[in-house]
Amino acid sequence: MRITRREFVVSTGALVAAVSFLTSVPLALAQTVEELMRPGPLPDLVEGKADAPVTIIEYASMTCPHCAAFATETYPKLKANYIDTGKVKYIFREFPLDDLAMAAAMLARCAGKTDQKRSFDLIEMFFDKQRDWVVQRPIEPIKNLIKQVGLTEKDFEACLNDRDLSAKILQEQERASKQLGVNSTPTFFINGQLQKGAMSFDELEKVLKPLLNT
Repeated sequence: MRITRREFVVSTGALVAAVSFLTSVPLALAQTVEELMRPGPLPDLVEGKADAPVTIIEYASMTCPHCAAFATETYPKLKANYIDTGKVKYIFREFPLDDLAMAAAMLARCAGKTDQKRSFDLIEMFFDKQRDWVVQRPIEPIKNLIKQVGLTEKDFEACLNDRDLSAKILQEQERASKQLGVNSTPTFFINGQLQKGAMSFDELEKVLKPLLNT
């Protein structure tokens, strides 16, 4: 769904960890990994050890129900079994499919300006409570969520009028689309290998185990 202009005013390191991997893969995949890990207009939102043997990059839209399914059903198991144990580094990148998703992405970025964990906390809430705020009148439900990570009414207004932030999110989205072939959400790159669509934990493990030799 989309929101009206009256409701929202929105304008429409890791290279080192990838080096050893780049030397052992075909050229086309190596070029994809290099482009993936190239610094973007915004700092990556990262969880896990910098030198983890596997890197998962997810491109997601906060209003995407399949992204919400992955976030609420698969990601907690991925985090407990692979991210927190040092086997996987996870990177979340925004790929907003509508104005409402853009607003949520901007607010998550604003929440994490001084502490990136707050970005992840708000992203988690947006996905967990998606049915509450992806509605005809989203403003109040969203304000109730952002209060839980310390954003005020003033922060809400300032964030959604930050044209530089929205431009940078759109710039990263355009790069993903034109350079990496991302055209739907969720889209994953697992050590550079493209995986489209939400995966169950069992499906994800089938990809991870060979990469980890387990």
